[in-house]
Amino acid sequence: MSRPLSAALTFGATVSTLLLLAGCASSRQSDDGFFARITPYRIEIVQGNVITSEQAARIKPGLTRLQVKDILGTPLIADPFHGDRWDYIFTIRRDGLPNQRRSVVVWFDGDALKTIEAPELPSERDFVQGISVSRKKPDVPVLELTEEQRKALPPPPRRDEAATPEIPAGPARSYPPLED
Repeated sequence: MSRPLSAALTFGATVSTLLLLAGCASSRQSDDGFFARITPYRIEIVQGNVITSEQAARIKPGLTRLQVKDILGTPLIADPFHGDRWDYIFTIRRDGLPNQRRSVVVWFDGDALKTIEAPELPSERDFVQGISVSRKKPDVPVLELTEEQRKALPPPPRRDEAATPEIPAGPARSYPPLED
């Protein structure tokens, strides 16, 4: 191969590669391009204690640490340097949904509950609906026929009441006795 032909082929290959890469870069930048529709899978991360408004309503000043733990669960953070404070933190990160983060702080005076600092907490029903993957109500099958549908059904076959039931043919089975 001659040197000018080799240089021309190298130049042509370089230009072709650059044009291809430029095309890929422009499709990545456009919102309706191929790569805009491909997103990586993001794992769902749930951490901490779920505390609902029903649980927080049961917390009253004067409860012992054990009673608070029975209602709210074990705190996520019980700092040994701040023995009078328990922190209940809840976070959830899901793909396609806004992140949720709630922090509830419980203060003690000795062994008795002093106060609880909580944001507006969801009810149990609201929380479950908030984490539900499907927003669409499931299709409930119809379990009963309407009167028009019943009338449209064919009549059941008549059974001959005088007919005798058919006796099976063949030898009867012999079973061993149940007790010895």
